[in-house]
Order: sequence, then structure tokens, then C-alpha cells
Amino acid sequence: MTETLPDRLSTDPDSPFYDADILARNVGVRFKGEDKTNVDEYCVSEGWVRLAVGASKDRRGKPLTIKLQGPVEPYFRDEG
Repeated sequence: MTETLPDRLSTDPDSPFYDADILARNVGVRFKGEDKTNVDEYCVSEGWVRLAVGASKDRRGKPLTIKLQGPVEPYFRDEG
């Protein structure tokens, strides 16, 4: 297994940036210095996260998201 996280990662299995092996290792995301638990996708190099907005769903049954800009720091929760 790799010790570094990818630049971009998604929790949506239909996304090309989805990686079940890495997600199984309990990935955490700090956005603007705050731990976020509702991150659906992130991109470190572009500096954005997609956060789920409540329990609302779109017409395909996927959660509605909002894209926010700022510093993104992914990490493995098991390692601190």
C-alpha cells in the first residue's frame, strides 16, 4: 500500500478518482484547518473540496454537494 494520498480522491464509486483501497484506510480531510466529515471529493493541487449538503438528493439519488475553495490537507486518521 502507498503511504501518500492521491492529489484527488472521491467517495463516489462512479467517479474516475474513486479508490476503494485508499478509502478503506480511513482517510480524513482538514479543510481550512478544520476536520470535515462530510467530504465527498477533494483536490489538493486545485485547493477545493465538495461537501454534502444535508440529506438532500439530486434526481439520480446522489447527495447534493457544494464546492468550496481553500487549503486542503488529507491524512490517514489511523496515523494521527
